[in-house]
Amino acid sequence: MAAVTNGAVAFDNERYLAEQSEAILERMQQVGGKLYLEFGGKLLYDYHASRVLPGFDPNVKMRLLQQLASHTEIILCVYAGDIDRRKVRADFGITYDADTFKLIDDLRDRGLEVRGVVITRYEDQPAAETFANKLDRRGINVHIHRPIPGYPTDVARIVSDEGFGANPYIETDAPLVVVNAPGPNSGKMGTCLSQVYHEHLHGVRAGYAKFETFPIWSLPLRHPVNAAYEAATAELRDVNLIDPFHLEAHDERAVNYNRDVEAFPLLRRILQKITGESMYQSPTDMGVNRAGFAIIDDDAAQKAGKCEIVRRYFRYACDEVLGLEDGDAVRRIEALMEEFDLRPEHRSVVVPARSAAKSSEQEDDQGHRGVFSGGAVELSTGDIITGHNSPLMHASSALVLNAIKKMAEIPNHLALISPAIIESIGTLRKDLLGHDSISLNLEETLIALSINSTTNPTALQAMRQLPKLSGCEVHLTHLPTPGDERGLRRLGVNLTCDPKFATNKLFMS
Repeated sequence: MAAVTNGAVAFDNERYLAEQSEAILERMQQVGGKLYLEFGGKLLYDYHASRVLPGFDPNVKMRLLQQLASHTEIILCVYAGDIDRRKVRADFGITYDADTFKLIDDLRDRGLEVRGVVITRYEDQPAAETFANKLDRRGINVHIHRPIPGYPTDVARIVSDEGFGANPYIETDAPLVVVNAPGPNSGKMGTCLSQVYHEHLHGVRAGYAKFETFPIWSLPLRHPVNAAYEAATAELRDVNLIDPFHLEAHDERAVNYNRDVEAFPLLRRILQKITGESMYQSPTDMGVNRAGFAIIDDDAAQKAGKCEIVRRYFRYACDEVLGLEDGDAVRRIEALMEEFDLRPEHRSVVVPARSAAKSSEQEDDQGHRGVFSGGAVELSTGDIITGHNSPLMHASSALVLNAIKKMAEIPNHLALISPAIIESIGTLRKDLLGHDSISLNLEETLIALSINSTTNPTALQAMRQLPKLSGCEVHLTHLPTPGDERGLRRLGVNLTCDPKFATNKLFMS
């Protein structure tokens, strides 16, 4: 299965912005007061959406908020348990607390201020306390929400001084308050409801709504884009289903997912107890998502959704060998792959990467075989380029150099990096830093290339091709070392790996 590299565009960002902003403004009018909008997914760099909906601008939701900036304030939530166990945002390789700092900076750079950060379900975790202190000392308002006994079933206690009333009130001025978080299960809904409760105590009319890009309610239940959402949240055991409340109330089929459907009866009771009424008859009614109406090429979207399911299979398989998952997520995605008749090898770069690794295998003087690694990248032209490891370079390094040579139309026999530079870095690695190999990882290789480009026009010509790798599909036959992973992430490629280690050593620096 090739990636969507033929220029097919499945999504119209301008149509989406127009429809989505109108839907939010209309919901604000319906509420007739302050609207707390639970904003699921990523405000910025939503690469999942851009992969499954080719043409989707990863930052289009930020553009949406900028359009609504005069009406909007933002609250961020972070679950204390995620801080304590140092949960990582995979696409950036940074922890949730670091991602919160980054998100605040990114919002400020775009003219949007964060009114406060809520640390949810706080139970005196030391790491969460340190995080709160860091925020406080940088002038960020921090609010602590402790677990509410009986949440979410004991409605009488939740909607009382002992429940939401025990949470601090976050003062806001704008009619639209967006509540976002670094990841799922961060306490966004509880924070919204807590604020609605406090607003009503202060005599302010307030309501709640939900913004989730996936699953897309207006697409068929088993559409590959919605199935890709199941794959992306396999560790949460999310399952898409037809919203039974919506079907009963409106005689209309709409796709939602199990957690929202299961929570809806209690959520409706909580809202009724707070406000005396509920404007929603189904979890789909609560939503304001219009992404499905901006899809302009369903075939391209279906193809991209299937590609994402296979990517997620490799991601969770790697997490399993790293001890981050128990294997259940892999089994769930395998079931999805069977449903859509997919195999790991359908990813276009998998077989070439494995062939590149196999072609590099050699025996040493004692007849022993080492650990050999290969990689492949599919360029925007559809060409697939491979590379493998060697005594001088990691497979990722060779792959990237081969790819930019191809794009710059540089003959293979020309060296992009001077042997003297490689030798100098090798000396630094082995003799001065104590590494057991001079083989350069991708970060080191890119630095060497940039140094060589100051005196070598061919190297400069090749280096200028690096931005063209963004969005390209890459597969490695091994888990990347930290230096390779950071380099590939900065190049912006869509990386998958076989769940194998590149070396038998337990420690990688």
